[in-house]
Amino acid sequence: MSYPGKIDLHMHTNVSDGTDTPQEIIRRVKEVGIELFSVTDHDAIKGCKAILKLLKNDDPAFISGVEFSCKDEEGRYHILGYGYDVNAPVIAAIVKKGHSFRMSKLTERLAYLNDEFGFTFSPDDVEALRALDNPGKPHIGNLMVKYGYAHTKEEAINNYINGFNAGNEYVRPEEAINAIIKAGGIPVLAHPCYGRGDELIVSDEMNDRLRRLIGYGLMGVEAFYSRFTPELQKETLDFAEKYNLYVTAGSDYHGNNKPVRLADTNLPDESEYPQGLIRFLKEVKKVTGN
Repeated sequence: MSYPGKIDLHMHTNVSDGTDTPQEIIRRVKEVGIELFSVTDHDAIKGCKAILKLLKNDDPAFISGVEFSCKDEEGRYHILGYGYDVNAPVIAAIVKKGHSFRMSKLTERLAYLNDEFGFTFSPDDVEALRALDNPGKPHIGNLMVKYGYAHTKEEAINNYINGFNAGNEYVRPEEAINAIIKAGGIPVLAHPCYGRGDELIVSDEMNDRLRRLIGYGLMGVEAFYSRFTPELQKETLDFAEKYNLYVTAGSDYHGNNKPVRLADTNLPDESEYPQGLIRFLKEVKKVTGN
């Protein structure tokens, strides 16, 4: 059986913090020769629904995706969901919950920037932020650059926005995993070695984290990822084999918001695909028919 040779299962549209529209994503995916792709907007499925309506018979194979921003007493997690029913009420409910938390954090972040640094924005610009589907730190950062409060979006986020403690209003990992499974999907831990900012999670800490999430129903890990070193990739693959987890590959493409290219996943030749990835692709085939 042959499998897709170019895969990218982690990318964002302008529905969350990417800069490409769903239509532009399809065009770019075709331009770089990706054979299987997924859109994983943060706490949102609007982009997936749009792509499903736009796809034509000769377009690359597509599988529904999402990336939930999660937190519990042990840390932060990004939980990817693949192959779920985009019309499932349980997915709509968790997306609504995540969106409400995101909007609350937007209000609190803007208040923090005003109180701590005296940064203010026009009512029109604030309203434009609130009108976005899923406003986040990159959107605020870009606005700060526009006003001259920072030279770059990265400086705005690292030197100012990240000083805000977002509190405990997050979707919990078990909630996201449970919703994905109930909607017929596969829950996967995104870029497992990376926590918040420069935090690196490896060895025993990673083992404990995976065991806890597997207990909630986690089925896979994103082992092929644009920012992984060979060492981090190998460790993630070793954990996938140890716990018989699915393996996925994603670039984390955000258009102009990040210096990451589509299909930049460090995926090896098809002949070297690990069993976890092969098993995942077999499951995907049931959904896509490709």
